[in-house]
Amino acid sequence: MTKKIQVLGPGCPNCKKLYELTEKAVKELNLENEVEYINDIQKMIEMGVMQGPVLAINDEPIMMGPNFDLEKIKNLLKQEVKE
Repeated sequence: MTKKIQVLGPGCPNCKKLYELTEKAVKELNLENEVEYINDIQKMIEMGVMQGPVLAINDEPIMMGPNFDLEKIKNLLKQEVKE
């Protein structure tokens, strides 16, 4: 089963940057997964997070907040998606 990779946020510059870096990480890791961008605040509340941006796998947050870079995202995806 393909895992769902999601970036959630209200549309701020950090959210867009996380989305772009996540897409780049997916491509560099040769993953088949698509990256979904969700700007629905209600969805973030349902996940129990109050700070964006959020990187989630199958609706489970794995990283929150603006402290991210390409290598951190790649390492998280290797752990969470390539299991």
